[in-house]
Amino acid sequence: MRTWGFLTNHALVLLCIARDPGARLRDIAVSVGITERSAFGIVSDLAEAGYIIKEKGGRRNRYRVEVQLPVPESADRRLAIGDLLALLGGHGTGLAGGGDAAGGDAAGGDAGLTD
Repeated sequence: MRTWGFLTNHALVLLCIARDPGARLRDIAVSVGITERSAFGIVSDLAEAGYIIKEKGGRRNRYRVEVQLPVPESADRRLAIGDLLALLGGHGTGLAGGGDAAGGDAAGGDAGLTD
């Protein structure tokens, strides 16, 4: 039987970064099931498109997900990245927009959720 998934590797990398903003490329690659070189390319794509911001901290990178940006494929462009990540990660996972018990936001920004 052929294996397949609903989410692209770009979405999986973004979800991995949202869960752990300090994840190393090696960790991202293992988590998604791709090569480190592919992970680097995808992280570069996401940064170039503005969906993540790379912040250098010593020898490591930390990433910030820009949760207010729209999901590229959403028909009406009202679904924000933060909304999608909260949906995929579930409530209380520490994701951008998922919030914690104190009502905070792990990504350091607004979740972009609307009524």
